[in-house]
Amino acid sequence: MMKICSQNMKRSAVIVLMINSFCTFSQIPHDIMYVVGCFENGTSEVHYELDSEEMLYMDFDRSEIVYTMPRIFVDDPSTLFNNQRVFRNANKNKLVCMGILQYLKAEDKNPPEEKDPPESLLYPAEEVEFGVENSLICFVNHFYPPEMRVRWTRNGHQVSEGVSLSRYFPNKDQTFHQFSTLTFTPREGDIYSCTVEHSALEMPQTRIWEPDVSHRSLGADVYCGVGLTLGLLGVVGGTFLFVKGHHGQ
Repeated sequence: MMKICSQNMKRSAVIVLMINSFCTFSQIPHDIMYVVGCFENGTSEVHYELDSEEMLYMDFDRSEIVYTMPRIFVDDPSTLFNNQRVFRNANKNKLVCMGILQYLKAEDKNPPEEKDPPESLLYPAEEVEFGVENSLICFVNHFYPPEMRVRWTRNGHQVSEGVSLSRYFPNKDQTFHQFSTLTFTPREGDIYSCTVEHSALEMPQTRIWEPDVSHRSLGADVYCGVGLTLGLLGVVGGTFLFVKGHHGQ
């Protein structure tokens, strides 16, 4: 099924291949999604998802496929895919997506881009123990467009060492989420902050965290739904096309 929605669109185009699949061992149904996204700033995104969790994505800068599927499920995820064909098709679909985006912009007479401000949450990955290395996670959610910046501070001083930033991931409401992580050792009296900058915010959004040995980690709660159950997959599917619009559409 092919669907095009151009009214009140946001300047992105996303081609999604929905694949219904099943695990041959457990007979539990799973969803595989193939996503091709392109955006106003010229960037493109192509990846596979299993039950809303990323399996792999295309690194166009390095011309390679990056597998993000946990190795505990498959020793060599590349055996499930024909690498050359997958990357070649991703390049073709990226060009198609950009063409659709330019066409829809012209049809809508180049409307201003709609934006959604991010929400952020700051929490430790593990139970806090003073003197024991841990990680702080700044979870940024429900933002559009996907470009955003995260800055970290410790006791008011900017921190860059031990900082990492994940790729952005799509939500079902066509916004995005992303993680930034700071590796640190908790010390009594320290104060940490993560500041999110995004074009939809009138001013940067800052979250503050102080070490507390009685503080319970939110990591298990946030990640409780991200496990994968992967067996040998049989697939059938169909395709549709949509563009970013208001949440009510």
